[in-house]
Amino acid sequence: MSRASTITAMYDAMHSALGPSRWWPGETPFEVAVGAILTQNTNWKNVEKAIANLKERHLLSAEKMYALSQGELAELIRPAGYYNIKAVRLRNFLEFFKNEAEFDMDSLKVQGLHEVREKVLSVKGIGPETADSILLYALEMPTFVVDAYTHRMMVRHGLVDEDVDYHELRALFMDSLPEDVALYNEFHALIVRVGKDWCRKKAGLCETCPLQPFLDG
Repeated sequence: MSRASTITAMYDAMHSALGPSRWWPGETPFEVAVGAILTQNTNWKNVEKAIANLKERHLLSAEKMYALSQGELAELIRPAGYYNIKAVRLRNFLEFFKNEAEFDMDSLKVQGLHEVREKVLSVKGIGPETADSILLYALEMPTFVVDAYTHRMMVRHGLVDEDVDYHELRALFMDSLPEDVALYNEFHALIVRVGKDWCRKKAGLCETCPLQPFLDG
């Protein structure tokens, strides 16, 4: 079986076992983008607390967040951890968002994927995973998000080498799958769910994993 066929079959197995994921949580595209930045190096529960702080004060809009000082923003997102660093990253993104699109997500959407991706990646503090999360989940652009779970899963199943980089891993999925935003969204969500519950870092629970049939031997 080719790598592309295996990847498609893995998707089918996970989706059959777990059902739809209905990702990414967020009421607006801007909220999704903020969440993508805040979730760096923390868990989603902490991100939810930070977003709740912004919502309670009616500050979860690009214009209102842009008007905050860096210190005010840092205090509001404190639950997300690394709050001073993340406040800088949010400020950098807001500066880009204002200059590039006047705080209008739709004006980013009309640009081509490659063009917007390069621009988002140029924002200091935003790496490939965060950029692709913003592009896929907030802007609904066809780019695949890979993360530590994706790397671990693909290595353990012998589809890539340990030293595969982000670009190569993303290309593997995008070359293997049809260009489909909903599919990319659901596939990444399923990988995260399986990664958290079965394909754990120290010792995978392989016997009960939906992907157990794909393990050699």
